[in-house]
Amino acid sequence: MKTIASCVSELLVSQPFLEEALARNIINYSALAEELVPSVSDMLKKPVKSGAIMMALRRYSPPQNLSNSVKLKRVLEGLGDITVRSNLTDFTFQNSKTLIHSHSRILEHVGLNSSIFYAFTRGIHESNIIISSSEASNVVEYFSEEQQIGMVDQLSAISISLPQDNSRVTGLYYQIFKRLAWEGIALYEVVSTTNEFTVLIEDHLIDKAFSVIKRLKG
Repeated sequence: MKTIASCVSELLVSQPFLEEALARNIINYSALAEELVPSVSDMLKKPVKSGAIMMALRRYSPPQNLSNSVKLKRVLEGLGDITVRSNLTDFTFQNSKTLIHSHSRILEHVGLNSSIFYAFTRGIHESNIIISSSEASNVVEYFSEEQQIGMVDQLSAISISLPQDNSRVTGLYYQIFKRLAWEGIALYEVVSTTNEFTVLIEDHLIDKAFSVIKRLKG
């Protein structure tokens, strides 16, 4: 049976920014309670007073703040080099039996020039190629027989070297995504390997995003 407390908990869990603001005690309980009245009343199928919701908010115990984790702090402080690459283009192709052949052609070409940025990810139905815009014409040529779903240019990438034990730390990616989201920075693409993490964003957001990620180390 649902209670006011369980409804409030469900609503807060579905809105992590709100939950964190509540945990940091930077939110007005009374105003939030008034805002939640319609939702809680709808969930319980009966009228609910804001005072009861406010009491549930004050009694709510959010999960331990991940930023207080000693292990997570150590990993964030141990983040390695932050590398920025601009003038990138992102291609999306429909997966096919011949796609790997097209990929091998561009990969052979890229291998001759270490200054070219290149990343390839394959999903269930489609694949992405992120490459220096100077090589966009070669991608168009080598993949001319493939079905191109999309192409976006004027993108930049920020790559972060991660400590060796990063895969065993809960909340690392959450911290990165959260900080970027708080600043209104939308991620166009995300690429990661075991010890490296790359976000692809629009060029006009690069300076802001770099500052956010650099502050993570602090």
